[in-house]
Amino acid sequence: MAAQLDEFHHIDMSRVAVSFRQTRKRMSCGLYASLTPLQLPAGQTHLIRRGRKWTIQRVKVDGREMLYVLNFYLPRFLDLCFREKLTTIAHELLHISPHFDGDLRRFSGRCYAHSHSHSQFDSQAEHLAQCWLTRKPDQSLYGFLHLDFLRLQALHGRIYGRRIASPKLLPTE
Repeated sequence: MAAQLDEFHHIDMSRVAVSFRQTRKRMSCGLYASLTPLQLPAGQTHLIRRGRKWTIQRVKVDGREMLYVLNFYLPRFLDLCFREKLTTIAHELLHISPHFDGDLRRFSGRCYAHSHSHSQFDSQAEHLAQCWLTRKPDQSLYGFLHLDFLRLQALHGRIYGRRIASPKLLPTE
């Protein structure tokens, strides 16, 4: 999706770690996915808070430093319908800064993550997901998204994935 849509042309997926988290309960409410920026606002690597200098913990995958961690919450994410899964992926990609500097896309006002209208943000994500589908991407890229968690498990056995711990702010001095 990131490679085929102009709205995501700035995203280098080799710098986005994909991680999985297990949900505690098998419920339809709660997080389906989240995006964690690995730099501070405007791509800064340090900040000063209460007179101390801080940095965010670095995340490396296969020796390469990541700028974002994209988490999918299982089985909740996989139990969504196909259209909602694609919309969720587009939603999280929309959070990536157009500068691809490790920060979030920020909107003005107090609702900086989703703009003044969360529903408008979600509508844009749904539109982008549908645009991606109209480009007829190779089914092998997304075919598994047609299956829910239990069907995937029945086909492949246990489901494994990389889990990356949430990065922490660390003092530098």
